[in-house]
Amino acid sequence: MTGPRIINLGLPKTGTTTLTDALRHAGLTVADWRIRKGQSRREDMLGEHVGRIIYADYFDSGDPLARLGEFDVVNEMSAVRHDRSLWPQTDYGVLSAIQTHHPEVKFLLSHRDPAKTANSMMRWNNLGRRRLPAADVPGLPRGFGRSEDELARWIGAHYAFCRRVFQGCDNFLEFDIEDPGARDRIADYLGIDLPWWGQSNSGKPASAEAG
Repeated sequence: MTGPRIINLGLPKTGTTTLTDALRHAGLTVADWRIRKGQSRREDMLGEHVGRIIYADYFDSGDPLARLGEFDVVNEMSAVRHDRSLWPQTDYGVLSAIQTHHPEVKFLLSHRDPAKTANSMMRWNNLGRRRLPAADVPGLPRGFGRSEDELARWIGAHYAFCRRVFQGCDNFLEFDIEDPGARDRIADYLGIDLPWWGQSNSGKPASAEAG
């Protein structure tokens, strides 16, 4: 099997960094938010947001994962800043194209209580207080998301969207990052060992562009 075989549909502040660290400890290659130096042999992807690569390839060839064959996992696909707002995990067209071109892919949805996630977004640099309200985000138009209640409603709607899209599918697992059994559930679903599981990014300062 070549190319990504695991896709996480989680939003920022739902344990995506923890998942990346856990899968890397398991020996998997993970594309997380941006392709950094040393992660790819393709010069045309270096420094690019994962979400931008996904959309460029989706509109070019129909296959959102066309250039991501070096990676086992795609995680943290979203990116939002002054000049872009990319949310492939909320886009039915992109998700159905992945299903069509890569039927072997297993999807994960990292889940966290919407109110807690919203609170964390508000406290994470300028993500909740400035970048999200200033961007056009699917389900969260420009000008909305200035309060934790608005963010929580959007987050909950994303979970509902993913459940509806993958209803009845056996290649979808939703897990709560606060569930003590999350590591075992993920390991069993993916058929791999996860030698590490913890809490990443807790209390770390974020860059101004962190997704």
